[in-house]
Amino acid sequence: MDDLLLLVHRIPFPPNKGDKIRSYHLLRHLAARYRVHLGTFVDAPEDWQYVDQVRALCAGSHFAKLDPTLARLRSLGALLGGRALSADYYRDAGMRGWVERTMREHDIARVVVFSSPMAQYALPYTEARRVIDFCDVDSDKWRQYAQQKSWPMSWLYGREARTLLAYEREVARVCDSALFATEPEAQLFRELAPESDAKIGHFNNGVDTEYFSPARPYATPYAEGERAVVFTGAMDYWPNVDAVQWFAAEIFPRLLARLPDLRFYIVGARPTPAVQALGRQDGVTVTGTVPDVRPYLAHAAVSVAPLRVARGIQNKVLEAMAMALPVVVTPQALEGVQAEPGADLLLAEGAEDFAQAVLRVLGEDHGALRSRARERVERMYSWPSNLARIEARLECN
Repeated sequence: MDDLLLLVHRIPFPPNKGDKIRSYHLLRHLAARYRVHLGTFVDAPEDWQYVDQVRALCAGSHFAKLDPTLARLRSLGALLGGRALSADYYRDAGMRGWVERTMREHDIARVVVFSSPMAQYALPYTEARRVIDFCDVDSDKWRQYAQQKSWPMSWLYGREARTLLAYEREVARVCDSALFATEPEAQLFRELAPESDAKIGHFNNGVDTEYFSPARPYATPYAEGERAVVFTGAMDYWPNVDAVQWFAAEIFPRLLARLPDLRFYIVGARPTPAVQALGRQDGVTVTGTVPDVRPYLAHAAVSVAPLRVARGIQNKVLEAMAMALPVVVTPQALEGVQAEPGADLLLAEGAEDFAQAVLRVLGEDHGALRSRARERVERMYSWPSNLARIEARLECN
């Protein structure tokens, strides 16, 4: 096997945690074909327990501690230097030194970068074949944030959108291949970085359909007599926070007035104070971290993805579909998901439209919707076939 350097911004484990699913499967796929040397950051105390499991997949590894508070403070230096805050957030001398030694000692000719901030460690190695998985066009996410916020955050987010896009374009220009999680993301970047058009592609996420299987037995986490509407996701991620706040304020009260037994469950790690406050609202439960999200999906009546700001593919939508659970999504949450509205899931725009879509799901059996959702995921979201695209980019001459 040849040696390969893989750079990931957050430790790629556990394998079924929303923001780590893609990086975990990428690591596992590459480790079966190369001797992988992994450089990654650990930014949460609970994630140190996974180091040994990740190290076992690698020929070499470096796990750098990242304190989010200190990293945010350190990144402020980018304001004076005209750089993107996102890149400076992950700037680390120890990581840079480990990469330099690893490249030299193992004569590495292939480098895979996961997420644009990690590209800074690969840029000096022009002799290697470098492939970056941007996942999403993060600069456009900041642009959307700027539109949603008032000054001074609108100015700060707008600045980050501009500086990060310049950085993304430079990374794509010097790398051999630039990949995204969906074709719409890839097409957006082609428009933003036309000079790199020939290098830009995508590979879809996948779903472990054996793990996310409705055929397994799950003990219900809900109280007797409840009908649950569920939202899953990392609850310190601003688009998710905005989504559940909007649903709780504008949509759920309309539902509760019609169906007093209905409950809204917000399931996900690291809920912000704003999310925790929603738990004081009638009918709303905020779980925080749970050991397994599948029981919440298996016994829910409907999954909702009321995102108003979104980039790339929503794993929460795919996982619910894999569990044969009816899903109601906004247009933003649907973008990047290859599913047919009305057949595989329901699409709604605006609070009243969204409430009516949820009521339709709750008032009918929707057996066909459930089976079609599961079939769509099985057909379109296989990890091995999707990841073969990145392998092809690494091996082409």
